[in-house]
Amino acid sequence: MGICRDVSTHPVQPTKLGGARAALFVYAMEGLENMAFIANAASLVTYFFGYMNFNITKSATTLTNFMGTSFILALFGGFISDTYLSRFKTCVIFGCVELVGYALLTVQGYFHTLRPFPCINVAPSAMNQCEAADSGQVAILFTGLYLIAFGTGGVKAALPSLGADQFDERDPKEATLLSSFFNWFLFSLTIGAIIGVTFVVWISANQGWDWGFGVCTIAVFFAILFLYMGKSVYRHNVPKSSPLLRILQVFVAAFRNRKLQIPEMTTELHEIHDKEAAIETEILQRTDQFRFLDRAAIVTSTHSTSLPNMRGSWGMCTMSQVEETKILIRMLPIIFSTVFMNTCLAQLQTFSVQQSVTMDTNLLGFRVPGPSLPVIPLVFMSILIPLYDRVFVPLARKFTGIPTGIRHLQRIAIGLVLSAISMAVAGVVETRRKSVAIEHNMVDSRAPLPMSVFWLGYQYAIFGAADMFTLVGLLEFFYSESSAGMKSLSTAISWCSVAFGYFLSSVVVEVVNKVSDGWLANNNLNRDKLNYFYWLLAGLSVLNFGLYLVCASWYRYKNVEVKQVGNIGGDVGEGRVEMVKAQG
Repeated sequence: MGICRDVSTHPVQPTKLGGARAALFVYAMEGLENMAFIANAASLVTYFFGYMNFNITKSATTLTNFMGTSFILALFGGFISDTYLSRFKTCVIFGCVELVGYALLTVQGYFHTLRPFPCINVAPSAMNQCEAADSGQVAILFTGLYLIAFGTGGVKAALPSLGADQFDERDPKEATLLSSFFNWFLFSLTIGAIIGVTFVVWISANQGWDWGFGVCTIAVFFAILFLYMGKSVYRHNVPKSSPLLRILQVFVAAFRNRKLQIPEMTTELHEIHDKEAAIETEILQRTDQFRFLDRAAIVTSTHSTSLPNMRGSWGMCTMSQVEETKILIRMLPIIFSTVFMNTCLAQLQTFSVQQSVTMDTNLLGFRVPGPSLPVIPLVFMSILIPLYDRVFVPLARKFTGIPTGIRHLQRIAIGLVLSAISMAVAGVVETRRKSVAIEHNMVDSRAPLPMSVFWLGYQYAIFGAADMFTLVGLLEFFYSESSAGMKSLSTAISWCSVAFGYFLSSVVVEVVNKVSDGWLANNNLNRDKLNYFYWLLAGLSVLNFGLYLVCASWYRYKNVEVKQVGNIGGDVGEGRVEMVKAQG
């Protein structure tokens, strides 16, 4: 029998490493990589339908599965990053995998023999005669797609944590910079997405898919190159063991000690204080939740006789390891209570785009394509993020004394409220659109209604603000609250909210159609009751917000004691001890 030891340690770094200079390389990679990813997310359904000759249902399902898988695979990327590779190596390796995927799609887009004759060049009356893609062509497509999904999943898990590692959250000045990092990380993500849904989408539609995929390939190549250029200035984490294994060891040890009495005094529970030179050990303080897990750290007479040799097995864990497990359990309700917001986001990418087809899309003589509508919330986000970081946060900081201005959970709450408002506004706008159709006797007409498509801008803009608050709040919350040994995995969990939201969206639409009188089943928005559906989502969003408030009130922020032993000069001795309470 032995001790399960928390080995999430970080070597002391020279002060010249990290900081805003190192974060610039992270921003560059995120902007370029997300430009490629979002461009394809917005337009791949056209490629599937018009060039690979998939039917409408298969085209939509293929895109949904691709998007959901990309975010789910972030869990695997986070696990690899925390267990085997540093965050920098994870970003480079997974980025190279993504690069190969884009290159494969570029080759398929260029050589006509690797895909069927496109149905887009066939007259509508002959669409049923289109030749389906053969197994080899489909294999090339899916290999490229899921290499991209695999690669972007690893990048999404490790890159935010790599950037955040460049700032010491225990230093008050750097804690402020850490909060700004997540805001500017979202800004770089947003700028990349804007270029993707406009410039890259235009290239794919007008110059050919080989050109569009080629631009994405070049963008990812330079993303990896820029990240690698900053290698010498990064603060690198050193993974030591699997966070999932450590968590499993806690449950096993707690079960084995289930008959033992839980000590009231924390000093009676096991903790390891490293005596290695120049090592910082994060010691998580005991909390009163999930006390049954405290049994994993009980020191028995059997353990005490061989304490120095009991490392890395399933007999007894440190209290920090127990608290690491508690943190993960406490964070799960938070992520589950934000899934529904991303279900609402999926509606803006589907039904709102379909609404735009029925409306006047002229803008100063230019016809706005439906797939480019997501640029509206992106533009609003690109304006709001600098205002939030440079105006709101400093002002709020004066009143709250919190480096982030407001706490992470409060920021997420604001986003959830705005999401509900966005759905309510969407319901009002759809009611107005239907009334225009009835007023002009255009219910069954395919002609554009005399109503500008920019009426949809209200719901898009509000949801853009909601996304700004919630997405960054989740990323920063999961990074700050997780233990040092599972930063990437926790960041990956925050991306799962997006994946589950996409999957839940399909379920919600099917359920609504079955329990209602076919609100969304007429294949004609002028006869459907999409406004009722939006109002239903608004109501459910309010209920979801109530659930979130319960989860947020129940959450206990972590308390951290950091013991630094030794110094860079080589003298070994007990260094400073600092107590840090997470700002949340």
